Amino acid sequence: MPRAAWSAKRERQYEHIKDSLLERGESENTAEEIAARTVNKERAQHGEARTANPQTLKATPAPVRGGKNSHRGPQGRTREQLYEDARRANIRGRSRMNKQQLEQALAR
Repeated sequence: MPRAAWSAKRERQYEHIKDSLLERGESENTAEEIAARTVNKERAQHGEARTANPQTLKATPAPVRGGKNSHRGPQGRTREQLYEDARRANIRGRSRMNKQQLEQALAR
């Protein structure tokens, strides 16, 4: 980890991410690796790194993305994500709908 190049803000960010991962049950090594990669990616996207992968520079930063790419696999978005979209669209009866019904209501 090139921690010498990190600012105080990035150090705090690293510790916060690492602690969060440890609370979720990740191992120490895994938590350190994920936290370092996350901080390095953030540094690259904000122009703080000497070199950066062009793909990293094109990617939307996590704070802006806000989970929009999550749950895109075979099962799709979670019921909670669908419910929030239905709430924003003001769909009536949404609280009684299951995941499939929410997907259908949002597709209309």
